[in-house]
Amino acid sequence: MSSKTFPSLNLEREIWASGARFVIGMDEVGRGAIAGPVAVGVALLDHLDHRSETAWPGNLKDSKLLSEKARNEIFEPIQNWVSGYAVGMASANEIDAQGIVHALALSAKRALGELFSDAGLRGEIARDGAVIILDGTHNWLGAQASGVPVIVRAKADRDCVSVAAASVVSKVKRDTLMINLSTTFPEFGFAGHKGYASEGHIQAIRSIGPSSEHRHTWLTKILSADQLDFEE
Repeated sequence: MSSKTFPSLNLEREIWASGARFVIGMDEVGRGAIAGPVAVGVALLDHLDHRSETAWPGNLKDSKLLSEKARNEIFEPIQNWVSGYAVGMASANEIDAQGIVHALALSAKRALGELFSDAGLRGEIARDGAVIILDGTHNWLGAQASGVPVIVRAKADRDCVSVAAASVVSKVKRDTLMINLSTTFPEFGFAGHKGYASEGHIQAIRSIGPSSEHRHTWLTKILSADQLDFEE
């Protein structure tokens, strides 16, 4: 396995060696789409859980490096390996109203809120410590980290197993939502492009106007002002 393609536990082990019991991998998906929500996934590894150090799914890697079929096949094994996971989303309307950075933070808040909904886990994290590994080059989490220290690492979805796991669960959850939306809005073909700006998607928007699931503020280079007033 090439270390440039497959992730490792190296950074997670450094965090555990520093004294924190929990590592929370975090990654987003859908940031560059023009329709649908943005999603943030979190994957929890507990150093006291033997699964954290045992072999994770062998083909686990950054979701962008996996086919849709491979992501769906690995989704359940990831669920069985991690100590917990959650996915939070912010809608197209929220992105339009508040901007993408705020929407990312809101999605993360929702994901962490779901992850921390168990009072026992919250107490263990407060007592034994946790660190978030955030994929990217800047910390867009802000106050939504809920007091948990954040390590920002470029290509963490490629290099860190916890973040790779978060990338896959968030991608599968968002893709499933977009596939379901394609039954409500069949004319846009969401099941194929998942809300990204494919040629067919752009042509459909120009032909019939954007739906309520489109990010209207992102369509200014595609549509005229009159067309942007259109809502399904």
